[in-house]
Amino acid sequence: MLSQAPRKRFGQHFLADVGVIDAIVRAIDPQAGDHIVEIGPGRGALTEPLRASRARLTLIELDRDLAAHWQRMPGVALVQADVLRVDFARLAAGSRLRVVGNLPYNISTPILFHLLGAVPHVIDQHVMLQKEVVDRIVADPPGRDYGRLSVMLQWRYETERLFDVPASAFEPPPRVTSGVLRMVPRVDPPVVDPALLSQIVTVAFSQRRKLLRHTLGRWLERAGGDVAFDLKRRAEEVSVADYVALAQTIDAARTRSQVQ
Repeated sequence: MLSQAPRKRFGQHFLADVGVIDAIVRAIDPQAGDHIVEIGPGRGALTEPLRASRARLTLIELDRDLAAHWQRMPGVALVQADVLRVDFARLAAGSRLRVVGNLPYNISTPILFHLLGAVPHVIDQHVMLQKEVVDRIVADPPGRDYGRLSVMLQWRYETERLFDVPASAFEPPPRVTSGVLRMVPRVDPPVVDPALLSQIVTVAFSQRRKLLRHTLGRWLERAGGDVAFDLKRRAEEVSVADYVALAQTIDAARTRSQVQ
């Protein structure tokens, strides 16, 4: 692996534990011919074993010095860019991607929402995140970890917590425990307007301690939504399926009113 010192401005914590690296690669199970996109290869802890699998490997790296190293490496393609500006659908170019990476913790949630836009082009995602973010993504209702992130990702993915990773596995050690998450796009997800679902869920969880009649109920009144929905619950008590069904009902009602 490379020996470049971590840079605080990029939030770099390089994975160094050989046992953890091996466990992640076994979970990914890279195969020859796979098109794997690694977000933030860093020093190459995962990159080298992925490259050895003979998979087609594309790296996304913002750090100029690290990018210069990977630019010279045979058998990989490099995209030197901010991952939030990368068009993953275009990157797929007719193939389907397998996305992996130790995501920068300061922007991990924006990255996951950015990837939502490319779900039809993705086979699976194996990502390292802060453990508390993994907890929120896989959470079921009711519970304090269940929230907007749970709903917006579980609507579109099957999510599975694989294992936790201690801070000592990194150089330098972060101040948090990490976790490895597998995300597989649902084969037949419910058809819903993502922007509308996001708006509903954001309003619902804006004051999660209050009953929904104080938050979502008022929003529904302003939106002109005369829908049958139990507002005598807190946001964390409503299932993903119920939020999706509400968005579908509102969308259908709006469509009917436009036709009339």
